[in-house]
Amino acid sequence: MAYIIDRRLNSKKKSTVNRQRFLRRYQQRIKKAVSEAIDKRSITDMDKGEQISIPTKDITEPTFQHGSGGKNTRVLPGNDQFTRDDHIQRPRNGQGQGGAGQGASDSGDGMDEFAFQITQEEFLNFMFEDLELPNLVKRQLMGVDNFEFRRAGISNEGNPGKVNIIRSLRSANSRRIALTAKKRRRLKAILKELEELEEEEQKEADDNSADLLAQDDRAKQITALKTEAQELQTKIKRVPWLDDFDLKYNLHVKHPLPQSKAVMFCIMDVSGSMDQNTKDIAKRFFLLLYLFLQRNYERTEVVFIRHHTSAKEVDEQEFFYSRETGGTIVSSALHLMDNILTTRYSPSQWNIYCAQASDGDNWNDDSSVCYKLLTEKLLHKLQYFSYIEITSRDHQALWHAYGKILEDFPDTFAMKQLEDTADIYPVFRQLFQKKAL
Repeated sequence: MAYIIDRRLNSKKKSTVNRQRFLRRYQQRIKKAVSEAIDKRSITDMDKGEQISIPTKDITEPTFQHGSGGKNTRVLPGNDQFTRDDHIQRPRNGQGQGGAGQGASDSGDGMDEFAFQITQEEFLNFMFEDLELPNLVKRQLMGVDNFEFRRAGISNEGNPGKVNIIRSLRSANSRRIALTAKKRRRLKAILKELEELEEEEQKEADDNSADLLAQDDRAKQITALKTEAQELQTKIKRVPWLDDFDLKYNLHVKHPLPQSKAVMFCIMDVSGSMDQNTKDIAKRFFLLLYLFLQRNYERTEVVFIRHHTSAKEVDEQEFFYSRETGGTIVSSALHLMDNILTTRYSPSQWNIYCAQASDGDNWNDDSSVCYKLLTEKLLHKLQYFSYIEITSRDHQALWHAYGKILEDFPDTFAMKQLEDTADIYPVFRQLFQKKAL
């Protein structure tokens, strides 16, 4: 039997790391559970956590074991059903497995599905993974309060933590070369001259030449050169290897960050043709959109507009819970949106988005007015416009008018149909799916 022992020390928050690894492994199943949970929830419970169930067979872990090598003979006591060479039948379907969908049985055992709770944070992470606002542009704004430090060359002053070692050593080496170059050249010449004098002295000693006067002069010259060489070496060593003014520091300057500042217009039809179920679907979609913006983007404003025959800008509470109703003139909401853009949101400073939800009913020729407003005034200012039609009936004039816009503005305009609550999350992901670069 082999034993594998993990002697690694347990780091802090090890369970957190293991949990994240587990969530990544079963990402697809959790995403499916999140999508199903959104369909079943009420509007007020949209951002809470969720209990996830995974079949036991999908969470088995790999194990190490010895193979059954060689010839083995086993004696199983208490066997009253089989004799030698009998074939053992397979278990009947369902035996030995747990989980839902099994009928009552008087035999077999198993295990239930593995269930665990994901937090609100994890639920929202899975809900909005790989989503983004299309065509988002970073713009430099007045009054920016976010900065980052960027490299701005080298400075002679700074704190010790920003010392540039390579530049400092390069400066020190350059200084030593500049201060000692002349002395090193002289020292090199002296050493070469000493070598020549010593060779001459050795040569005369080998030839037994006895020019005592020449030998005495040569000895004095050698002594003087050695003394000078020693003094030069002492002066060279006296030059410090690293001095204070050799130190160089990385210079960082404060640089303002461009901000992605965006505004989202949420336009909802609350006319009499919108029954309660249709309004609930629209509210669910807009609440999902609102959670997405609040979670993923810091500098994002939301403008809520409700309309029937007339449009009105409202706050969040009135947008989701007001019971006001009436006829249907969709262009009133687009006119109001254009007025708000003109007075409050300059396209040069803001990324402008719009999401509109309606059942498709519109008054007489108002759909053509909507077409002109969007093509001539609004779409040139917007980054993205999405239209959601909540109906299971045949499409009417507004859908066909918007269909022409889709042909002319495929990059900034999108339209989808919702029939029931099960379509909300898939359609939402299609509208805001992150595009591959």
